[in-house]
This record gives sequence, structure tokens and C-alpha cells, in this order.
Amino acid sequence: MRLTIGLVWKAALVVTLACLALPLEALDLPSTGIEDDSALRISLRDEWFLDTQDRIMAKKTQLHTLPGGGRIQIRTERSASEFAVILARELTGPNAQGMGTFPGWAQGSWAYVRSRTDGSPLRIRIFLRSDRSTYIQFRPLSADRCQMDMVLYDAYISQSQPVALSFERLLSMPLESIFTIIGERFKRRYFDPDPENYRDLRLFMNTLRQKLPEISFREDGAIDAQGNYVFIETLEAQDGKGGLNCSGFVKWVIDGILRPLTGRRLDIATLKLPFGERGSSYTDVWEDIRDPFFGLDWSRNLAAQAWTSLRSPAYAVPEEFEVRDWPFSQLIYRTGPDEQNTSPLPAIRAYPGYLENSGFGVEGLQALLYTLAIDEPGYIYLASVNTELGPPTTADNPRGLPRMRQHFHIAVLIPYFDEYGGFQIAVFESAEETRFSRFKTRYPGHNVNLVRIPLEGSFNP
Repeated sequence: MRLTIGLVWKAALVVTLACLALPLEALDLPSTGIEDDSALRISLRDEWFLDTQDRIMAKKTQLHTLPGGGRIQIRTERSASEFAVILARELTGPNAQGMGTFPGWAQGSWAYVRSRTDGSPLRIRIFLRSDRSTYIQFRPLSADRCQMDMVLYDAYISQSQPVALSFERLLSMPLESIFTIIGERFKRRYFDPDPENYRDLRLFMNTLRQKLPEISFREDGAIDAQGNYVFIETLEAQDGKGGLNCSGFVKWVIDGILRPLTGRRLDIATLKLPFGERGSSYTDVWEDIRDPFFGLDWSRNLAAQAWTSLRSPAYAVPEEFEVRDWPFSQLIYRTGPDEQNTSPLPAIRAYPGYLENSGFGVEGLQALLYTLAIDEPGYIYLASVNTELGPPTTADNPRGLPRMRQHFHIAVLIPYFDEYGGFQIAVFESAEETRFSRFKTRYPGHNVNLVRIPLEGSFNP
């Protein structure tokens, strides 16, 4: 069988968009260390927060310095239906590209948004990390209560949680006092990654990148247990320059993790065996012709071998090594060319989460990998891409061949935080490193089944 690659807030204003286009990350503080700006907000309350739209929008940008030295730019922004007061913290750190950068999503920044129609308050959005894609927001609920959302890469980790505070009280209240009232419902861990927890992953990726030039792509190619380049389908030796396809490449990666400990490479025939309960009488007749579960079996067998060698055979079952849990059920779905999180009224839809023998919809993959990086640091993931495939009905094929789910591509995904605390997803596939954005957009509407692989020792394929 051959597997190959198949094909900040919402402001929507020019100034913010220009900043959002910059690949900036800063070395953030723990969220408890964000300098309090409540005294400043109290001083701004009447003229900047509660005044009329025309008077607020006529104000000039101001720059304030907090007692601890942090600088905040106060400015206004407006879209067709909303206007906002932005308390933009200064972006600092080794990648801030100089002083005087206030993108609106640097750690500690606020955005107070109101309706242009009647001036009513709509939301307060707060960035606890210098990451435009992670924030909390509060919306009015009643005279003495508001509701809170937590959003990570378009996924609602919590949505519409009631908070026993009036919305107007939030405008002048210290941030930590707000979190004290919310209590354990505020999942602070998702905003406080420790870059040190990902040191081994970063070292592993550096070594992997150094060794990539030693290999190349070849259709249906892999390295067998004896170290020979062969074809996966027939196990016959490759002629000419040897190479690896996507499944052969992920085997090469896992061999590089296990071989320094076991002294051997994995057997190809074993990796091709069916693994776990998958398929039905409907798909059984197509196993030899279309091999619909090849990628699923291959990745599960690799995971089972890895967990057996690195930990214990007790972990060599899908219930242990396969990702089947997800902490969100709602996603912001974006359509069209908008790639900068600027849609004023994005569509919020249900996210089905894990589907047996299929995994997760690719539209929620970035958020899922973010939460996995926080909750389970130190793992890499083998991703088996799958979707329903089948040729269309034609004159020569009037009834068509049946459409069925097929696992047709495998990649290595590594979610981690860099040394500056910026979230990254490294993608390695078919003997090269690619960008996650490219991986995600290549497979719209597809699913990805994930198995986790622990890292131990050195990497030497």
C-alpha cells in the first residue's frame, strides 16, 4: 500500500491588521505577574468608557506609564457595527522588534467593545498572553452578572459561564480580583505555559532537522529492519537512490527514537497488520483492493511498538496511546480570506470531537494540539489523515465504486512552546518539514487520527 501527500480581536481595522501581520512573540510573565492597571482604568472610566460614541472616537491616542514601568497606549477603533477602546500594552521581549509596538494583543491588553447603533456594551476582551489567538472575554448577562468565554485558537474552552459581577464593575476591577471571584472555573493553566517543559522536544526537533538532508522522498519507500531501502507493498529492494514516502518517513522517525535503546529497527510486515477493531463487513471486501485503514494500522502499530519499548506493554493499546479526549465543543468557523481573527460576527458551530477510527476534524486540530501541549507536554503525535474517498460516477462506471473512509497520509505533528513562550506546531512529513498552516489548509473537511509517542534518550535513525 502506498501513502502519499494529498492535496485579535475582531477589530477589523487597518492599524490593528498591520500589527497582526507581524510574527511577534514576547517572553511573557506568568499571568499572575501582569501589572495591575485598574487605577488607570478608573481614571479613564467616565471619559473613555462611558461617554458617547462621538466624543470617545474624537479622542486622540494617549500613552500612559504604569507605576511598575509598563506602558499602555489608549486608542479607539471602529468597524461598521462596533467601536472599541483599546488598552494596548507595549510588546516587550527579544522578538518585539524595538520599542513602541502596541499591537493590541500583547500580554495584559484590554479591548472594551460597544455597539455603534445604541452604544450598549458588548464585551471586554483580555489577552493574558502575547498571542492574538488566546484570550478571555466577558459579556453582559444581567444587571448584576456577566458571562465569561475562554477562547484558544477559535475553540471555546468555556463558553457563557455566569460570573457574579456586573459588567460595568469589570471596567475598574483588578484582574486578579476578577479571577478570585471566578475561582476554579478559570482554567489558568492554558495561559501559563512553561517553556522549560518543552526543552527536550526542541532538542529532538533540532536533531531531526539536521538529519533530514540524509533522506529523500520516494513513492512507497521505507527502510526495513535490516536497514535496506524497500517498497512497502512488496518488500522488494528499491533500485537506484533509496527514499521514503510518508509512512516510511514516520517509521524512520520512530526507529530513530527506539533504535538507540533497542538496537534494532522495526519490521515493516508487522506494521502493516490490522490493529484494533476497525472496519466492518462492508469494508472487509475492499481491504486488499483499497486498504482503507493502512494509515490507521501503521500509526497504531508504531505507537504500540514505541510504548512497549519505552514504557510497558500495558500501554500498547489504543485506549492508552490514542488521543480521544478534547476540552471544547464549540468552534469559531471562519470563511473566506480572513486569516487574522478579525471577523466581527464569526459563525460559532458545534465541534463533534473524536470519531472512532477517524479522529478529529482538522478545523479544530490547532486548538486541540494547543491544549495537548499544555496538558501533556513532552509528546509527539503521529497523525493519520482520512476522509471519504471514491471515484465519481461516469459513463464507464455508471454505478461508481463505493465511497468509504480511507486513511491515506501520515505525518508527525509536534506541538510545543518555543523558548520565548510562543506556541508552535512543527510538521514533518514525507522526508521534509512543512508549515502547519499548509498542512491544515491542504485537507479541508478531513479528519486526523492522533497517537501520542513519548520521547526518551537520543535520536539516531
